[in-house]
Amino acid sequence: MSSHSTLTQRALIRLSPTAETEDVRGFLQGLVTQDMRLVLPGKPQYGALLSAQGKTLFDFLLWDDGADILIDCAREVAGDLAKRLTLYRLRRNISIAREEALCVHWSLEPTEGASSDPRLAALGWRWLAPAGADSDQGADDAWHAHRLALGVPEGIAELGDILWLETNAVELHGVSFDKGCYVGQENTARMNWRQKVNRRLVVVPIEQASEKRQKVAYPQLGLSVEHRRVEDIQADQMPEWLRSALAG
Repeated sequence: MSSHSTLTQRALIRLSPTAETEDVRGFLQGLVTQDMRLVLPGKPQYGALLSAQGKTLFDFLLWDDGADILIDCAREVAGDLAKRLTLYRLRRNISIAREEALCVHWSLEPTEGASSDPRLAALGWRWLAPAGADSDQGADDAWHAHRLALGVPEGIAELGDILWLETNAVELHGVSFDKGCYVGQENTARMNWRQKVNRRLVVVPIEQASEKRQKVAYPQLGLSVEHRRVEDIQADQMPEWLRSALAG
C-alpha cells in the first residue's frame, strides 16, 4: 500500500436519524439512483442525485454506518449537495452535516477493512478512516490518473448536466431499475426501456479530442473527456469494461 492514501479532494456527508422512528435509507431511496437496500456494511454503492429531467447533479458513493449513511463525494460540491438534500428533507427528523472526523482513503492494493470500488474492480480499494499523517500529501494525483486511464468519468466537471445513462451509469452499477421512484427516474427508466442511449462519455487521447464534444481536457495526462454520439465513438476509444458490457 502507498504511504499516502488520503483522497483530500473527497469529503463525507453524514445523514443521521434524530428520532428513533426515522429511516435515513427510506429518505434517500426516494431521491437517489441507487437502491439503498444494497448499501450494506462493507458494500458501498455508486449513485447520483439527478435533476427532474434525469441529468446529473451530483455523483457519489454511499456507505453504511449503522443507522447512518455516509456520502462520499467531491469536496468542491459537498456544501451544495448537503444544501440540496436539506431542501428535500422538509420536516423529516434527519441531520445532514459534513463528517469531519473521517476521510476517504484509496489504494490500488487490497487493504484490511477496505472495500472494492463498486463501479469497477480495477479502480482499486476504498475505506473510511481518520486522515492520519498523510492528510496533506494525499493520493489524489495517483487516483485521478488511474481513474482516467481506465476511462471512468467522475465529478461535476466531467458528468455535470449530462443524462445519467449517458455517463455509463448502468455499466458502472450506478442505477437500479427495480427500486421505484426517485428524482429523474421517469426519463432515466424510459431511456433504459427503449435502449436509447444516443451519446456516451469516453476518455480519449488528447490528440483525438473534438472541441465541440469535449467536457474537460487534461493536457498533463494527455487525455480528454468527451461527450460523443455513439456512432462517433471508435471501438478503440471505448475502454474494455465498456465494450464488454455493451457486447453482453
